[in-house]
Amino acid sequence: MDGIPLPLLLDGGTGSELLKRGMPAGVCTEQWVLEHPGVLLGLQREYVAAGADVIMAPTFSANAIKLEEHGIFGQVAEYNRRLVALSKEAADGKALVAADLSPTGKFIQPYGESTFELLEAVYTEQAMALALAGVDLFMIETTMTVPEARAAVLAVRRVSDKPVFVSFTCDENGRTVSGTDVLAAMIIMQGMGVSAFGLNCSSGPDRMVEQIRRLAPYARVPLIAKPNAGLPRVEGGETVYDCEPEEFASYTRALAEAGVRVFGGCCGTTPEHIALLRQAVDSIGFQSFPAVERDPDVIPCASETEARFITPDVDVGEPIRCTPDLMEDIVEAEESCPQGALKIEILEEDDLALFAENQYAIKDALCIGTDVPELLEGALRAFQGRAFWDGTEELEPAFLEEMRKKYGLILL
Repeated sequence: MDGIPLPLLLDGGTGSELLKRGMPAGVCTEQWVLEHPGVLLGLQREYVAAGADVIMAPTFSANAIKLEEHGIFGQVAEYNRRLVALSKEAADGKALVAADLSPTGKFIQPYGESTFELLEAVYTEQAMALALAGVDLFMIETTMTVPEARAAVLAVRRVSDKPVFVSFTCDENGRTVSGTDVLAAMIIMQGMGVSAFGLNCSSGPDRMVEQIRRLAPYARVPLIAKPNAGLPRVEGGETVYDCEPEEFASYTRALAEAGVRVFGGCCGTTPEHIALLRQAVDSIGFQSFPAVERDPDVIPCASETEARFITPDVDVGEPIRCTPDLMEDIVEAEESCPQGALKIEILEEDDLALFAENQYAIKDALCIGTDVPELLEGALRAFQGRAFWDGTEELEPAFLEEMRKKYGLILL
């Protein structure tokens, strides 16, 4: 995996530990850390001593949107540079330092007023600063929407060839707050070439095992598990996590058997949790686990919310034209052929705008039809899933390969 050996142990909770160590609730974490560097250095040195292979630079919300919410303008580069420098000092060459990128909290249309281009620009600014600061890898975590994850991956890839890990957070049914099945998210992300995919936050390790088992049969990249120390509850005005280090580490084998190769802890986990997790990981003979059986004729696709599976001989039916009735046409086509596939033709620039406005309604596997390279790339940027190409239009193989690598386009 991009030169990083497996299994890999990430660190534990940062925000929850900083709160225990004096950080007031509600402040800008990044600003507080820079004003109290000794607290972060002490915490991260404990994680390194506990056996973490990777520590997360405290750059979680050091993007322009989040910093500006705290009245901090024009300091993205400076904040990320200084925060990474602190983590590199704490690591002291004994652990890798990962850039940490988080959700901006912005939704693209029609659910919000943001645009995909704006999200990509915000993440590109932060990713550039992190790359210049010398991080060893990028971790896009606690992700809740596919557009943000896609924008962040594209942004990182614009400025760096370092490994990119992506982890989503979900409920007990495997759904994000925006309704995306994390299986669909994994299919999209690994299509875009991420180095590892998984889950963080969400729940304790007991509930995370169930979702990892759903992902494993379709995973083509190492799986990440970075659970909380159980579900949080408030007791006496303080947030409490009930999963003690011994119990937390006891799920390591089950996670490993389910396919996890990148381990760590999220909210509520401590250096003690990571120390016992280190022992548990080191005691497992990963080579003894049988390989996951996969059906070579099943091709995973995805819309923004749903995982779908096709075969090389999939029938897309009558192509759908982009008209003002596109929404109704999508719904009708999917109702007439449930769990099937549909093909939408993008023939001119106006079609692209209509497609972008209505793509969120797609649930089934999507084939994009066009013989214009610029329109195909525009459609792939607009579609927040993983589409396929059936080869009925003529485009240069080199261009199609570029679209496969960049956006995950499936070439039948």
